Amino acid sequence: MCKQPKQDETLKATDWMASLRHEARMLVRELDAKPGARRLFEGRIHQDDYIHYLVQTYQYVRWSTGFLQDSGERMKKEGQHTALADLLIQKAGEESGHERWLLADLKNLGWSAERVESEPACSAVRAYVEWNRFTTLSGVPTAFLGTAYVLEYLSVERAPGAVDRLIADSGIPNIHKAVTFLRGHGNADGDHVAELEAVLSQLTSPEEQAALLLSARTTRALFPSFFREP
Repeated sequence: MCKQPKQDETLKATDWMASLRHEARMLVRELDAKPGARRLFEGRIHQDDYIHYLVQTYQYVRWSTGFLQDSGERMKKEGQHTALADLLIQKAGEESGHERWLLADLKNLGWSAERVESEPACSAVRAYVEWNRFTTLSGVPTAFLGTAYVLEYLSVERAPGAVDRLIADSGIPNIHKAVTFLRGHGNADGDHVAELEAVLSQLTSPEEQAALLLSARTTRALFPSFFREP
């Protein structure tokens, strides 16, 4: 009788992690079906559309380090999951400076940092930022890891191939100097996904599981609109 709850918890953990992986796979599938994103992955994206993607990416990546750091510190303050809190703070360090990769890529495409800063975020990016700001400051602080998981899964699946095809096929001037962000994420995020799965699979709180899944689904709903369509 004493062993049954542990078996149930293991089953629930397996079920919820399967749901999280499903959200990540569906994000990739939906982006593959969206012309703007598909052209990026296939290396056929026009320069203006690639710049739009980089600018919008900058507009959300610039907040990622703070969200991760603030979530981790809030968890520590509230005495929650030390391992997850440490992971959030570790990931904050890993993400630090990635917005500068985007500024460097855009500079090599003729955009100054001032010009990038003055460009407005699209409505989907604004919603993404405000959603993650809410979960960080007022919601379940582990929720941002749901967002991080699906985006890192996407990077593993599509960023390395996109870099190679952009350089080979896009015809964008100076493109070989404007793929720093994609290359950096494609190279690193495979280990990050495995690391996240190892820690998240130990999460047994239904409230936290639901919060991570909701953030993953919110990201899946918003991210396709970060791309400009013809």
